[in-house]
Amino acid sequence: MPEEKFKAVDTTLRDGEQTPGMAFSPQEKLEIAKELDDLGVQIIEAGSAPVSQGEREAISNIVEEDLNAEILSFCRGMKSDIDSAIECGVDGIHLVIPLSDLHIVKKLGKSREEIKVMSKNLIRYSTDHGLKVKFSGEDSTRADPEFVSEVFSLASEEGADSTCICDTVGVSSPEKMYELISELSQDVETPLAVHCHDDFGLATANTIFAIRAGAEEAHLTVNGIGERGGNAALEEVVVALSELYDYKIDMDFTKLYEISKMVERYSGQSIPPSKALVGENSFAHEAGIHIDGMIKDSSTYEPISPKKIGRNRRFVVGKHSGEHAVKDKLKRDGIEVEEEEAHEIFQNIKDIGDTGKSVDEEKWKEIVEKVLSKN
Repeated sequence: MPEEKFKAVDTTLRDGEQTPGMAFSPQEKLEIAKELDDLGVQIIEAGSAPVSQGEREAISNIVEEDLNAEILSFCRGMKSDIDSAIECGVDGIHLVIPLSDLHIVKKLGKSREEIKVMSKNLIRYSTDHGLKVKFSGEDSTRADPEFVSEVFSLASEEGADSTCICDTVGVSSPEKMYELISELSQDVETPLAVHCHDDFGLATANTIFAIRAGAEEAHLTVNGIGERGGNAALEEVVVALSELYDYKIDMDFTKLYEISKMVERYSGQSIPPSKALVGENSFAHEAGIHIDGMIKDSSTYEPISPKKIGRNRRFVVGKHSGEHAVKDKLKRDGIEVEEEEAHEIFQNIKDIGDTGKSVDEEKWKEIVEKVLSKN
């Protein structure tokens, strides 16, 4: 599939930052934006201009950096939000309008007709001011599909750059997402996009099914950060599309781990060790049968080379390790031992594991020194 048919809209700096208790400084936002640009992300949602003066300064600083990526500001259905975005000099806006009756009636106290008029007027106001418009239907996976199609067609006619299905509370399933995108692609002329939340752990799957059904843009965050359960993770979506579906993704994957660690550091939100691709255990191996296979051929227990995303594999010694793994670590550490000493080190590790404790690097050195000092 041609690379121009998939664009990543990174919203780490906006939706990602809406993680409860999280806030990036203007300098941190700038550094993350530059890393995203180096990675090859095509569109960066740099923040929400109406939030504060500091937010506007941060967005303006990113704009002034003259990155290759398009820079967006998030906007609600208010002219004042758009004016704030214009003040920052962004290339475009991410205009979000509720489309489910639940949001239209309960949250806004409006009618469907009023939503259509609002959408039309705000898109026209934005394009008249030279802005590209990424139009999103908030809660559109719980909306009437016919109404979504009607509003998206209206947005397309008014000059929206793309129209986006938002699974705002993560309640879609991959099958439903595929069906919805497939049907909309028959009726809507602008490129379709998708914005998925992970409340049921399906954000990555829903995003991939949307792309497979014809969506050309996906809203993503580094490490999957975001409100509640988070968003679809940038690293998971782009690597899965590349490796499992043979999409040509024009990104430097070797930078994925670097930017993941940067976002972890600045966000203060630790990456779970078992997190796909970027978690510390993703390319770590302890079990004896796994390490034996890895020593013979790394593809036995790794779906991709860790080098592809800027990582290294780790062999971890512990309760489940075989003696060959202990010997391999001794060799990699440059430690020469006799056969009996290697076996004693191995047995020490087993004994510690049976007490429910792990063997970290410090404990490993302690065991080795203890055994070698006796001989």
